[in-house]
Amino acid sequence: MTQSSPDEKRVSLRDIRHWARDGKKFPMITCYDATTARHIYEGGCRVFLVGDTAAQMILGHDSTLPVPVDFMIQLTAAVRRGAPGAIVMGDMPFGSYQCGDDIAMKNACSFLAEGGADLIKLEVDRSHAILVERMSHAGIPVVAHIGSRPQTVRAMGGFHSTGRTKRVADILIETAETMIAHGAVALLVEAVPDEVTERIVAVAKQPGSGRPVPVIGCGAGPAAHGHVVVFHDIFNLSSWQPPFAKPIYDMATPIRDAAAKWVELVESGRYLKDGGPYTMMEE
Repeated sequence: MTQSSPDEKRVSLRDIRHWARDGKKFPMITCYDATTARHIYEGGCRVFLVGDTAAQMILGHDSTLPVPVDFMIQLTAAVRRGAPGAIVMGDMPFGSYQCGDDIAMKNACSFLAEGGADLIKLEVDRSHAILVERMSHAGIPVVAHIGSRPQTVRAMGGFHSTGRTKRVADILIETAETMIAHGAVALLVEAVPDEVTERIVAVAKQPGSGRPVPVIGCGAGPAAHGHVVVFHDIFNLSSWQPPFAKPIYDMATPIRDAAAKWVELVESGRYLKDGGPYTMMEE
């Protein structure tokens, strides 16, 4: 597939709903810049997450917490420009929605208006139900991120899976139902057992219609309608990958090899040895 043309249909939430209804699995990948977005789109991927993992993959932090909201909005806008035909989910970072609903609403609106996002994602528990409902009424499509929530890494003392006991699994099921009842248009479920995702998919229905609400898995077993991974993980560009995102292609070695060739070319004096591409012009 090639870069979208002006008359190519832009992928929308309706498409994802149809894919979920028809049992068509859809791939999703994190992306943080226009150039990479263009190449991923040309590879056939139509669903992008501009993740707060940018804090780790782009800025070099040890968690997702430090990334600023304005930076995330700019990255979202960049991905939108790189893949104008894709559906783009903006990830609201830590602090952008925990400091009061009015601030959360302002930031969410900025993701849509300035970043060009189609969807915004919040890491939620049941206490976020009113905020999700308020955003929904304002026309902001919310994806509720449940299961393992990286923004709670300090409170939980590290990254971990969840939903591995019946009590916690039941809480996750109830949270999924609550989020949908309050207007969430999709769910993202991270690092839970297969059985929990199966239960979530079974209860994820649009109120009054019975049609499935799309469920996107992040290391959450095969039952999800779609699956998301971090770009740097599956292309072997990160120093560590979670067990559900092992590399499928090695980009690290070619990059290192190319860098070594560039170093050798310059240090040997061979670069532009025969002169540069520009010559003096006659007056």
